[in-house]
Amino acid sequence: MNDPILHDLRSRYTCKKYDPSREVPEEKLQILYEALRLSPSSINSQPWKFIVVSSKEAKRRLYDTFSEPYHFNRQHVLDSTVTILFAHNPRYALEDYETVVEKMILDGRLPAEKKERALQSFRFAQMHTDENGFNGHWTKAQLYIALGNAYHTLARLGVDSTALEGIDVERVEAEFRKELDGFACHVALCVGYHHETEDFNARLPKSRLEHDSIFVHL
Repeated sequence: MNDPILHDLRSRYTCKKYDPSREVPEEKLQILYEALRLSPSSINSQPWKFIVVSSKEAKRRLYDTFSEPYHFNRQHVLDSTVTILFAHNPRYALEDYETVVEKMILDGRLPAEKKERALQSFRFAQMHTDENGFNGHWTKAQLYIALGNAYHTLARLGVDSTALEGIDVERVEAEFRKELDGFACHVALCVGYHHETEDFNARLPKSRLEHDSIFVHL
Protein backbone atom coordinates (compact mmCIF):
# COMPACT_ATOMS: atom_id res chain seq x y z
CA MET A 1 0.00 0.00 0.00
CA ASN A 2 1.31 3.41 -0.96
CA ASP A 3 -0.11 5.92 1.51
CA PRO A 4 1.62 8.93 3.10
CA ILE A 5 0.65 7.78 6.61
CA LEU A 6 2.13 4.33 6.04
CA HIS A 7 5.20 5.87 4.42
CA ASP A 8 5.86 7.91 7.54
CA LEU A 9 5.28 4.95 9.86
CA ARG A 10 7.55 2.73 7.80
CA SER A 11 10.31 5.33 8.03
CA ARG A 12 9.94 5.65 11.82
CA TYR A 13 12.44 3.75 13.96
CA THR A 14 14.11 3.96 17.35
CA CYS A 15 17.03 6.36 17.18
CA LYS A 16 20.23 4.92 18.67
CA LYS A 17 22.51 7.94 18.24
CA TYR A 18 21.48 11.59 18.13
CA ASP A 19 23.20 14.50 16.43
CA PRO A 20 23.52 17.23 19.10
CA SER A 21 24.18 19.85 16.43
CA ARG A 22 20.68 19.46 14.96
CA GLU A 23 17.86 21.01 16.94
CA VAL A 24 14.21 20.21 16.36
CA PRO A 25 12.46 23.49 15.40
CA GLU A 26 10.28 24.94 18.14
CA GLU A 27 7.21 24.89 15.90
CA LYS A 28 7.51 21.12 15.52
CA LEU A 29 7.92 20.69 19.26
CA GLN A 30 4.79 22.73 19.83
CA ILE A 31 2.88 20.44 17.46
CA LEU A 32 4.12 17.45 19.47
CA TYR A 33 3.07 19.03 22.77
CA GLU A 34 -0.38 19.81 21.41
CA ALA A 35 -0.72 16.27 20.05
CA LEU A 36 0.08 14.94 23.51
CA ARG A 37 -2.52 17.24 25.02
CA LEU A 38 -5.08 15.95 22.51
CA SER A 39 -4.36 12.28 23.24
CA PRO A 40 -7.39 10.10 24.04
CA SER A 41 -7.88 8.36 27.38
CA SER A 42 -10.52 6.27 29.09
CA ILE A 43 -13.44 8.46 30.27
CA ASN A 44 -11.33 11.40 29.08
CA SER A 45 -9.44 11.02 32.37
CA GLN A 46 -6.16 12.55 31.15
CA PRO A 47 -4.27 11.21 34.20
CA TRP A 48 -0.90 12.42 32.98
CA LYS A 49 1.79 15.03 33.21
CA PHE A 50 4.58 15.69 30.68
CA ILE A 51 7.83 17.17 31.99
CA VAL A 52 9.96 18.57 29.16
CA VAL A 53 13.69 18.37 29.90
CA SER A 54 15.42 20.80 27.54
CA SER A 55 17.82 23.10 29.39
CA LYS A 56 21.43 22.05 29.97
CA GLU A 57 20.84 22.04 33.71
CA ALA A 58 17.75 19.85 33.48
CA LYS A 59 19.45 17.48 31.04
CA ARG A 60 22.37 17.06 33.45
CA ARG A 61 19.94 16.35 36.30
CA LEU A 62 18.32 13.59 34.28
CA TYR A 63 21.65 12.30 32.95
CA ASP A 64 22.92 11.84 36.49
CA THR A 65 20.01 9.55 37.41
CA PHE A 66 21.13 6.80 35.03
CA SER A 67 22.62 4.03 37.13
CA GLU A 68 23.68 0.63 35.89
CA PRO A 69 22.36 -1.13 33.85
CA TYR A 70 20.90 1.94 32.13
CA HIS A 71 24.09 3.83 31.26
CA PHE A 72 23.69 3.07 27.56
CA ASN A 73 20.63 5.36 27.44
CA ARG A 74 22.00 8.41 29.21
CA GLN A 75 23.84 9.99 26.26
CA HIS A 76 20.52 10.31 24.42
CA VAL A 77 19.45 12.81 27.06
CA LEU A 78 22.37 15.13 26.30
CA ASP A 79 22.35 14.76 22.51
CA SER A 80 18.62 14.92 21.74
CA THR A 81 16.76 18.23 21.61
CA VAL A 82 14.40 17.39 24.47
CA THR A 83 13.53 14.45 26.67
CA ILE A 84 9.96 14.23 27.91
CA LEU A 85 9.20 12.48 31.19
CA PHE A 86 5.85 10.73 30.78
CA ALA A 87 4.22 10.69 34.20
CA HIS A 88 0.94 9.22 35.40
CA ASN A 89 -1.18 9.78 38.48
CA PRO A 90 -1.05 6.53 40.49
CA ARG A 91 -3.95 7.59 42.71
CA TYR A 92 -6.42 9.14 40.32
CA ALA A 93 -9.36 10.29 42.44
CA LEU A 94 -12.85 11.66 41.92
CA GLU A 95 -11.50 15.16 42.56
CA ASP A 96 -9.12 14.74 39.62
CA TYR A 97 -11.94 13.67 37.36
CA GLU A 98 -14.11 16.55 38.55
CA THR A 99 -11.43 18.93 37.23
CA VAL A 100 -11.77 17.25 33.82
CA VAL A 101 -15.56 17.47 33.89
CA GLU A 102 -15.46 21.15 34.82
CA LYS A 103 -13.13 21.79 31.86
CA MET A 104 -15.62 19.95 29.63
CA ILE A 105 -18.29 22.39 30.82
CA LEU A 106 -16.00 25.36 30.20
CA ASP A 107 -15.23 24.12 26.68
CA GLY A 108 -18.93 23.74 25.85
CA ARG A 109 -18.74 19.97 25.55
CA LEU A 110 -21.01 19.35 28.53
CA PRO A 111 -23.99 21.36 29.82
CA ALA A 112 -23.42 22.45 33.42
CA GLU A 113 -26.65 20.82 34.57
CA LYS A 114 -25.29 17.41 33.51
CA LYS A 115 -22.17 17.60 35.68
CA GLU A 116 -23.32 15.10 38.30
CA ARG A 117 -24.36 12.61 35.64
CA ALA A 118 -20.99 12.97 33.91
CA LEU A 119 -19.18 12.33 37.19
CA GLN A 120 -20.80 8.91 37.31
CA SER A 121 -18.35 7.80 34.62
CA PHE A 122 -15.72 7.76 37.35
CA ARG A 123 -16.99 4.28 38.20
CA PHE A 124 -14.82 2.98 35.36
CA ALA A 125 -11.78 4.29 37.22
CA GLN A 126 -13.08 2.84 40.48
CA MET A 127 -13.19 -0.58 38.86
CA HIS A 128 -9.39 -0.41 38.65
CA THR A 129 -8.80 1.13 42.08
CA ASP A 130 -7.77 -0.97 45.09
CA GLU A 131 -8.72 -0.45 48.73
CA ASN A 132 -5.73 1.89 49.19
CA GLY A 133 -6.74 4.18 46.34
CA PHE A 134 -4.06 2.89 43.97
CA ASN A 135 -4.96 2.66 40.28
CA GLY A 136 -1.53 3.25 38.77
CA HIS A 137 -1.75 0.23 36.47
CA TRP A 138 -4.85 1.79 34.87
CA THR A 139 -3.48 5.33 34.59
CA LYS A 140 -0.17 4.02 33.24
CA ALA A 141 -2.12 2.24 30.49
CA GLN A 142 -3.69 5.59 29.53
CA LEU A 143 -0.23 7.16 29.41
CA TYR A 144 0.95 4.65 26.83
CA ILE A 145 -1.87 5.77 24.53
CA ALA A 146 -0.26 9.21 24.63
CA LEU A 147 3.16 7.67 23.95
CA GLY A 148 1.81 5.93 20.85
CA ASN A 149 0.26 9.19 19.74
CA ALA A 150 3.64 10.88 20.15
CA TYR A 151 5.32 8.22 18.00
CA HIS A 152 2.84 8.75 15.19
CA THR A 153 3.04 12.53 15.41
CA LEU A 154 6.83 12.54 15.29
CA ALA A 155 6.79 10.16 12.33
CA ARG A 156 4.55 12.58 10.44
CA LEU A 157 6.85 15.46 11.39
CA GLY A 158 9.99 13.62 10.25
CA VAL A 159 11.51 13.83 13.74
CA ASP A 160 13.34 10.96 15.43
CA SER A 161 12.66 9.59 18.89
CA THR A 162 13.64 6.98 21.45
CA ALA A 163 11.35 5.68 24.19
CA LEU A 164 13.27 4.95 27.39
CA GLU A 165 11.87 2.43 29.80
CA GLY A 166 15.51 1.88 30.69
CA ILE A 167 15.55 4.50 33.40
CA ASP A 168 16.17 4.22 37.13
CA VAL A 169 12.61 4.95 38.26
CA GLU A 170 13.48 5.56 41.91
CA ARG A 171 16.28 7.98 41.10
CA VAL A 172 14.25 9.83 38.46
CA GLU A 173 11.32 10.22 40.83
CA ALA A 174 13.63 11.37 43.61
CA GLU A 175 15.45 13.94 41.44
CA PHE A 176 12.25 15.32 39.93
CA ARG A 177 10.06 14.93 43.01
CA LYS A 178 9.02 18.59 42.99
CA GLU A 179 8.09 18.60 39.31
CA LEU A 180 6.32 15.23 39.45
CA ASP A 181 4.34 16.29 42.53
CA GLY A 182 3.12 12.81 43.38
CA PHE A 183 2.98 11.48 39.84
CA ALA A 184 4.96 8.39 38.81
CA CYS A 185 7.42 8.23 35.91
CA HIS A 186 8.34 4.89 34.36
CA VAL A 187 9.12 5.99 30.80
CA ALA A 188 10.70 8.93 28.99
CA LEU A 189 10.88 9.95 25.33
CA CYS A 190 13.92 11.51 23.68
CA VAL A 191 13.19 13.71 20.67
CA GLY A 192 15.73 14.93 18.13
CA TYR A 193 17.49 14.05 14.88
CA HIS A 194 19.64 10.99 14.33
CA HIS A 195 23.37 11.11 13.61
CA GLU A 196 23.86 10.53 9.90
CA THR A 197 26.90 8.26 10.25
CA GLU A 198 26.77 6.84 13.79
CA ASP A 199 23.15 5.74 14.10
CA PHE A 200 23.31 2.13 12.87
CA ASN A 201 19.59 1.60 13.33
CA ALA A 202 18.75 4.23 10.71
CA ARG A 203 20.18 2.00 7.98
CA LEU A 204 18.42 -1.23 8.92
CA PRO A 205 15.24 -2.38 7.16
CA LYS A 206 12.03 -2.41 9.20
CA SER A 207 10.93 -5.85 10.35
CA ARG A 208 7.41 -6.71 11.47
CA LEU A 209 5.38 -9.91 11.60
CA GLU A 210 3.17 -10.58 8.60
CA HIS A 211 -0.46 -9.49 8.60
CA ASP A 212 -1.87 -13.01 8.65
CA SER A 213 0.12 -13.95 11.76
CA ILE A 214 -1.28 -11.15 13.94
CA PHE A 215 -4.74 -10.39 12.51
CA VAL A 216 -7.84 -12.55 12.83
CA HIS A 217 -10.63 -11.35 10.56
CA LEU A 218 -14.08 -12.67 11.49
